[in-house]
Amino acid sequence: MKRVLMGGIRFYQKVISPMKPATCRFYPTCSHYGMEAIERHGAVKGSYLTTRRLLRCQPFHPGGLDFVPEPDQFSWKAPLQRENPREKVEVTVE
Repeated sequence: MKRVLMGGIRFYQKVISPMKPATCRFYPTCSHYGMEAIERHGAVKGSYLTTRRLLRCQPFHPGGLDFVPEPDQFSWKAPLQRENPREKVEVTVE
């Protein structure tokens, strides 16, 4: 199941996405988020996280940095967005 889902995302990235203007409001893009979520959390939880992300990717959401949660931080009841979506997020690159 995991391979089928990731294959669908790869198809979107290689065939459909190049024909559209870049519109994702987040980093990483929703398709990259989906790939990582399915890889880290499996088909069911990864699909759930990806669906929630896609629901947030719309013009009324401010977007920004939104990384896949660590497996020990996963929650089925997590809110759709941070309490303050415009808060500063520090990113360290190693």
